[in-house]
Amino acid sequence: MQISHFSALALFSLFASTVFGITMRDTPKKMLRYGIYCFALFVGSGIVVSWLMYFIAH
Repeated sequence: MQISHFSALALFSLFASTVFGITMRDTPKKMLRYGIYCFALFVGSGIVVSWLMYFIAH
């Protein structure tokens, strides 16, 4: 089984944001919101950095 770069990014983002949400906030509602926020930042920054590397290489 081969996993794409984006799938690996999404999987890492899911696990990391889950840990961040659980360890950084007190209530379940805040944990969920912070986890979603971290997930969006991980995936968004990965996309932005990949486009920057594309334009630098070309």
